[in-house]
Amino acid sequence: MKTTLLAAGLFALATSAMAETPVLTVLTYDSFIPEWGPGPLIEAGFEATCACDLQFVAAGDGAAILARLKLEGAGTDVDVVLGLDTSLTADATATGLFAPVQPAPNSLPVAFADPNFLPFDWGWFAMVYDNTKLTTPPTSFEELAASDLKILIQDPRSSTPGLGLVMWVKAAYGERAPEIWEALADNIVTVTPGWTEAYSMFLSGEADMVLSYTTSPAYHLIAEADVSKSAALFSEGHYLQIEVAGKLAASDAPALADAFLTYLASDAAQGVLITTNWMYPAKTPQAGLPAGFETLIQPATSLLFAPAEAESLRAGAIAEWQAALSK
Repeated sequence: MKTTLLAAGLFALATSAMAETPVLTVLTYDSFIPEWGPGPLIEAGFEATCACDLQFVAAGDGAAILARLKLEGAGTDVDVVLGLDTSLTADATATGLFAPVQPAPNSLPVAFADPNFLPFDWGWFAMVYDNTKLTTPPTSFEELAASDLKILIQDPRSSTPGLGLVMWVKAAYGERAPEIWEALADNIVTVTPGWTEAYSMFLSGEADMVLSYTTSPAYHLIAEADVSKSAALFSEGHYLQIEVAGKLAASDAPALADAFLTYLASDAAQGVLITTNWMYPAKTPQAGLPAGFETLIQPATSLLFAPAEAESLRAGAIAEWQAALSK
């Protein structure tokens, strides 16, 4: 009897402790949370500082995250969103779902000021290829379109890299963007919902090039000692992506959300992101970048629309892409 009562008491205490442990729910993209992504290390690092339970929830790619938030509205259980970029922040702000965040110092290559979002990493989009198979890569979209090379890209309606690509073509060519897309249409093998699917297909040999980042070859070099992946340097410049995190106004753990955003900007988290998310850190850690990053291409021109301009151009740029691919 005493044993039963003792067991029941211990169970009650454990249940009470679990109930009192605050939970922080972070909505992010699919590639953030696998064991090879930054999620597990970020989770362990933050939980060591917070006496809380950090739970990541995946929602496809970046644009799909915003679509889910719009659907759930103020009733969402999400506390923090991680994985939008500046092509989507104006639209995200217009929902009224986000609360102001505390800014943090950064080392971004461009000025950043947004009261509702904190940058956590950045990179340039690029077409990545296998340099053992493709020895003379194209040096522009026009040269790529004139070739018989096959490429994999992502859908701009669900994927931030896909949206970045249509913004890249729009920024580089302006009114000529529809012409460029028409010329590229026969190079495109398929359009995937997100980055993970496209990159996996590329690694399986299903295309010559894939839309990714100038930093992608660093993964293969550092993690796999594989020097066969390179990013093509385009003469028209490369579009810049700044990934951000934001706090939901409806969060029932606002102080914990603030603490997480502060942790995300710390050297500990920024160092993790470099070699798990394989992007440049928003704030370069004191230790600097890992050996191997110095081998990456450095675009001479960074292309980037301000958030409001990106929002005004987004629907039209996607329509131009759709029209060309549907012919």
